[in-house]
Amino acid sequence: MKVLATAVEVDEEGFEALLGQTITCFCAVYIYTGKLVGVNTTCIKLESPKIVYETGAFNEKSWKDAQALPNEIYLQTAMIESFGVVK
Repeated sequence: MKVLATAVEVDEEGFEALLGQTITCFCAVYIYTGKLVGVNTTCIKLESPKIVYETGAFNEKSWKDAQALPNEIYLQTAMIESFGVVK
């Protein structure tokens, strides 16, 4: 078996690189979208968040059913399966 032995740490990658942008997080149960305004080792903070109940086609410009939440939310990073800017 061959094993990659070199690891390189890159600053300002992952969530840090997306601060200030509207992101979508595919979590263990739900999908959330909102402006990423905070990041630490255990959670992220979304401003103007929405919970996505139905995505619709991914080539559409908006979600088929995304409900606005009443205030900012925090998501545990351990529950986030994937994330990014979905255009």
